Order: sequence, then structure tokens, then C-alpha cells
Amino acid sequence: MDNVQAGKWKQIKGKVKQQWGKLTDDDIDRIAGNQQELVGRIQEAYGKSRKESEKEVRGFFDRLDS
Repeated sequence: MDNVQAGKWKQIKGKVKQQWGKLTDDDIDRIAGNQQELVGRIQEAYGKSRKESEKEVRGFFDRLDS
């Protein structure tokens, strides 16, 4: 998984918050574009497996890029 450039992260972090509403603003700031960190935070907040979380994150970024 790739990291998101800082400028792009500022643009999409609102969409991340919409997609995963249990993530706090502090979580979003700490993620700072690091997709592995996002996966970990989703795992913790939603009780999902790492594999499930990675699939969600990949799908989210694939939809953004299309």
C-alpha cells in the first residue's frame, strides 16, 4: 500500500471521515496519509481483521482514483 501525498491527504481526509465515522479527528491527523496506519485504525475502531481493513482501504482509494 502506498502513502498519500500530504497535499492530497488534506483534500481526502474529509472523505475518510465520512467513510469511517468512528475514526476521530485525532486518528485522522495521526494517519496523515499513511495507508497502513489507516488500516490499523480501522481494525481497532471497527474490530475488523487486517485483511478486511486492507480490502476496504484499497477499495476506497481505487474509487477515488477512478
